[in-house]
Amino acid sequence: MWVKEFLDYLQSERNYSARTVEEYGDDLRGFESFFKSLDARLTWDAVDSDIIRDWMESMMDKGNTATSVNRRLSAVRSFYRFLLSRGLVTSDPSHTVKGPKKEKPLPQFVRERDIEALLDEQMWNMERYEDVRARTLILTLYETGVRISELLGLDDEAVDMDACQMKVTGKRDKERIIPFGEELKCALAGYMKLRDASVARHSPAMFLSRKGGRMNYSQARREVMRQLSRVCALKKRSPHVLRHTFATAMLNNGAGLESVKKLLGHSRLTTTEIYTHTTYEQLKKVYESAHPRA
Repeated sequence: MWVKEFLDYLQSERNYSARTVEEYGDDLRGFESFFKSLDARLTWDAVDSDIIRDWMESMMDKGNTATSVNRRLSAVRSFYRFLLSRGLVTSDPSHTVKGPKKEKPLPQFVRERDIEALLDEQMWNMERYEDVRARTLILTLYETGVRISELLGLDDEAVDMDACQMKVTGKRDKERIIPFGEELKCALAGYMKLRDASVARHSPAMFLSRKGGRMNYSQARREVMRQLSRVCALKKRSPHVLRHTFATAMLNNGAGLESVKKLLGHSRLTTTEIYTHTTYEQLKKVYESAHPRA
């Protein structure tokens, strides 16, 4: 009776769609079925917060996602607010119940063999400015882990070719020094030589558009997405995927978490720790495919 009254209220007074009202009804009847299975004499006004927590736990045990459980909990909360406003119950047992935390999706990254294939010079026209710029852009993102905004903000004078390091400005205008290897040094030198011969410079920026101005985010993002699509089928192929790829490769090859944190410019170690889950998942896949008893 109360559930029907609530659903009528949602439809007639709150103008909820028929589908939404149906979903609320399914969620509430699901919870009612659960607490009735515990004790057939239980009613909505006799339910306590422990029963709601047990219900949530049972849903998680059945494989429901945190998002799904939170949606159903939201329906129960809305129902109890309605019952309170009508004086049908004296307390709301859902008020103190916290929903499960949503799992953060693991960062996507390009497999090492795919990124190595993409960076092979035979994949590019090394006499064409746009090709050399795109390859150098991708190599820099992959080898340094810098954000695309940091890279596009980079000027020639911030790159010390002799010391193989660059100074980038990150979030909240924090500067950090990023080392790089001989391969990137050669790539940058070759790119700058071709750039200066091909483009009339109107900016001190490292990466220039064909018109000579600083390359913008839309241009860089479009180029990276186009090039990554040549070697991988990831749903996300943004420049940030190369930052994830850098961090994952570093940890997979023995780098310490604190070192990776400093290179990425993270303010908290917990932000960097997400990559340990990525490397663990990769390790688990290797184990399952290689171990005879897995």
